[in-house]
Amino acid sequence: MENLKVYSFETLEVFKEARILTNKIYIITNKFPTEEKYGITNQMRRAAISIISNIAEGSSRTSYKDKARFSEISFGSLMELLSQSLICLDQKYITNTDLLEIRIMMDSLGYKLNKLKESQLKNIIPKK
Repeated sequence: MENLKVYSFETLEVFKEARILTNKIYIITNKFPTEEKYGITNQMRRAAISIISNIAEGSSRTSYKDKARFSEISFGSLMELLSQSLICLDQKYITNTDLLEIRIMMDSLGYKLNKLKESQLKNIIPKK
């Protein structure tokens, strides 16, 4: 992989954190009951993948307005993942320790997604 092109989104801290969170979600959901395979397990994995995918897709857009929209979608998926995590706590699929660990990751990621969106919106040049 030494000579492969590195895309701009791969260097973003927000992308790196989303990647770590996604992997953590996969580890946690591997322990869920098998009857949840197509339920909450699938939903949480899809939400986590949506976060990281929208960061990557947004980076390919040419307008800052489009970039900001994809950052906003990523944040929405993060909130979806948080709500699903709370349901998992209620169902005792995860522990308070698990929730605290991923919640800290989500808080950091949410902050960075908001900062990314703000910086993208600042770059929009008003039409005259």
